[in-house]
Amino acid sequence: MLSVMIRLEKLHATGNDFLVWPALGPDAVRPTAALAAALCDRRTGVGADGLMVLGAGHDGADATMTLFNADGSVAEMSGNGIRCLAAVAAAAGLGSDTLVVDTGGGRRTLELDRDASGAVTFATVDMGPVTFEPGDIPLDAPSAFGLEAEVGGVTYRGDAAGMGNPHFVVFVEDVDAARVVAHGPHLETDPRFPRHTNVEFVSPDGPGALRMRVWERGVGETRSCGTGACASAAVAHRRDLVGPRVTVHVPGGDLVVEVGATIRLGGPVVGVFSVDLDPTRFGPLEVG
Repeated sequence: MLSVMIRLEKLHATGNDFLVWPALGPDAVRPTAALAAALCDRRTGVGADGLMVLGAGHDGADATMTLFNADGSVAEMSGNGIRCLAAVAAAAGLGSDTLVVDTGGGRRTLELDRDASGAVTFATVDMGPVTFEPGDIPLDAPSAFGLEAEVGGVTYRGDAAGMGNPHFVVFVEDVDAARVVAHGPHLETDPRFPRHTNVEFVSPDGPGALRMRVWERGVGETRSCGTGACASAAVAHRRDLVGPRVTVHVPGGDLVVEVGATIRLGGPVVGVFSVDLDPTRFGPLEVG
C-alpha cells in the first residue's frame, strides 16, 4: 500500500469548517470519496463539514477546487469553502489580492483581505448569477416559485434557486424553533430535486437582514452555508423582503451578500490548525 504524509489545513468560515488537501504537483495524490468521508468523520477522523482538494490552475485560473461533502459525495460549490481554500492557496503563493478558482459550479474570482503577516482573514467571492430556471437548478417542476412541501404535518413554503448547486429556501416564523434536523433530511430528498437539495430555513430580520439555519445536502445541519446565504438573500430580495445588500445571520456569525447581476459573498476566514498525517490509515488514495 502506498504510504505518504499529507499536511491538511483545517479552517472555518462562520463556523462552517473544512479540510484543505494540497494537490498542486503533477504527481500529487488525491483522496477518494471514501477517504474524504473518513477524514471528515468527527469521531474517528479529523472532523469537518467537507474536504476540498486544492489543485493547480490552468487556462487563466490560479487554482482548482474539488469539494467533497462530509459523506464523501461531490458538491459543485461552497461559498464558505472556497473562501477557506483561498486562504490556503494564498499562503502557497497563488494569486495576489485576487484569486481565480475553477470549481464544479464554474469559475469564481475572490478578493482577499490580509493581516500584517499576509494571512487571509476575510474574503469576498463573486458567486456568479443566481438562477431560478428549473432546468438549471435542477428542479423537476414548472416553476421555482411558490413551492410547497409537507413534512410531519408541517407545510413549508418557499422558492428554489441555483447558485451552482441547488437550494430550497423556505420561510419560517421562528428560525430557532425550526425543525431543521427532523425535517431537513426529508426536504433534501424531495423528488422534485433530482440531485437532492440544500435547505435553508429563513426569516426576515428587518429590511437589510435575514436569519438562517441550513440543512446541507450530504452533510446535515451546519453552522453556516455560503451558497445558502446567497440563495436566501436572492429569494428574499426577489420577494421585496430585503434590499440588495443583506446581512445573513447564521449560528456561526454573519455573512454579507450583495444581490445584483451576480451575487457577491463576503465573510471572515479563520485558520484552526494544520495536521500532518498518513491518509492511507483512513482510506485509499488516487495517484496523479
